[in-house]
Amino acid sequence: MKELNEDIYFTILQLSKAADNHLENGEKSAALLKYWNAYDLIPEPKKDSETSTWLLTAIGNINFLNEDYKAGVANLTSAMRCPDAVGNAFMHLRLGQCQLEVGNLRRAENELARAYTIDGKSIFNKEDKKYFEFLKTKIDIQPKKKKWWKLLKSE
Repeated sequence: MKELNEDIYFTILQLSKAADNHLENGEKSAALLKYWNAYDLIPEPKKDSETSTWLLTAIGNINFLNEDYKAGVANLTSAMRCPDAVGNAFMHLRLGQCQLEVGNLRRAENELARAYTIDGKSIFNKEDKKYFEFLKTKIDIQPKKKKWWKLLKSE
């Protein structure tokens, strides 16, 4: 994994904080611009930087919020090629949602199933119900069973 120079990393953090503030204020375009400015500071090969993972995820999240699903697929797919991406439930969720919206049903199923496997139903709680409903048509979702030792305590 590639380490960033301290000055560049500090500037990226400042730009990201500004982007976060814009996003909190509903200024998605301004946030997107700040995240891209931060991403542009990462030296090549960008895919080797952990910083690319979270910046591309933030960008993909804004793409999703802006209903620019095609860009979301592109940016989140790029993020998945960066360090520590695979296994991040939120990244799989957003990528799956974008894939569903552009009609890539098989990819959507795979990504949403990964998000579910990692975090369970709770990852879908604040999302449009259609994503979990779609997933339920594709995989067998069983209610969680109580552990045998918890059953003993309730007797």
